[in-house]
Amino acid sequence: MLSHFNDSGFWLVSRLMEMDEKTTLKTWTVMETLLGGIAFLIVATLSFIL
Repeated sequence: MLSHFNDSGFWLVSRLMEMDEKTTLKTWTVMETLLGGIAFLIVATLSFIL
């Protein structure tokens, strides 16, 4: 779930938000981890319902 420098989304966010690599890596990694965790919870919940 951790993002890296070869991720195109990483560079897109970095350039559009005018952040340096260190700041982008911190914010992008946290965001990706949260999105992955939320997606897992949604899928797990749906698997119990369906």
